[in-house]
Amino acid sequence: MKRRLILLRHAKSDWKAGAPSDQARPLNARGRRDAPRVAARLAELEWAPTHIWSSDAKRTKETVELMLPSFKPSPKVSFVGKLYLGDLGAMRKVMDGVSDKCKTAMLVGHNPGWEEAGSLLTGLSINMTTCNALLMSVKADSWAEAMAMESCWKLHEHILPRGLKKK
Repeated sequence: MKRRLILLRHAKSDWKAGAPSDQARPLNARGRRDAPRVAARLAELEWAPTHIWSSDAKRTKETVELMLPSFKPSPKVSFVGKLYLGDLGAMRKVMDGVSDKCKTAMLVGHNPGWEEAGSLLTGLSINMTTCNALLMSVKADSWAEAMAMESCWKLHEHILPRGLKKK
């Protein structure tokens, strides 16, 4: 069975917001503009996720919330602490027991873990700036098997917000 995975780095955050911690940093105006544009592109490509797992940081939560209106039907969303500054190992733990009913999964998080995971899964050198989405697939019997397969994932598209139409 083909497994489809979207790795999404959170949208641009506001370093000047005066947040009390890194985890509490919100999105800036560009981030609030880019997230719905990337979501619209995912929907246009028929890559709307059936389930989203996201870091529990404020900027990732805001990114997901801004994307949800573009996805029909609305995906199930889970905010997971271990994805905050997580890596491929954290992603594997999250995806280990995912149901086969989940056709397209999205993981939302942070660098450097997301770039490293994208590079390891595809075998390509991946650079992910804010609100970039990697659309990847692999044939595997389960999500756990799929996430263990390095250099086997096919990269279908690397979405960058700067290349999308302005709303």
